Amino acid sequence: MRTRVFASAVLFLMVTVVSAPWLQSESDQGVPHFNAAPPAKGTELPPILTKDQLWGANAQFPYQTHAYELAAKIPRVIYQQPCYCYCDRGMGHNSLHSCFAGTHGAECATCLKELYYTYAMHKQGKTAREIRAGIIKGDWKAVDLATAASIE
Repeated sequence: MRTRVFASAVLFLMVTVVSAPWLQSESDQGVPHFNAAPPAKGTELPPILTKDQLWGANAQFPYQTHAYELAAKIPRVIYQQPCYCYCDRGMGHNSLHSCFAGTHGAECATCLKELYYTYAMHKQGKTAREIRAGIIKGDWKAVDLATAASIE
């Protein structure tokens, strides 16, 4: 009888330990990948797409193409920011910069809001590290994409 109880307890413990990672919510996943410092001097980042390279669903709203224009102004800053759509896990992105080097940034409200937040904070004189702290806190969620295209 003790052997069965012990075996059941061990089995329960093993199932719990193995299953635990699958029970985590998205908010438990931690900070997505980012680069803690700007790229090394002389390192060329992949270019941000131009608005002429966006079409169809990637360019149906002004805030989509405007985001790419702003991203092109601060590539070294967005290179140092995480992206909370967790595209680092599914798409292999290494920062918010990766989202705007392709069309993913135009298709994702999270990427767009983080870009507009990053640009606005950069214009206020915040460092990449300070901006990153705000992104991690979730301050980017307050960005209204309906009015974002007016940000200069």
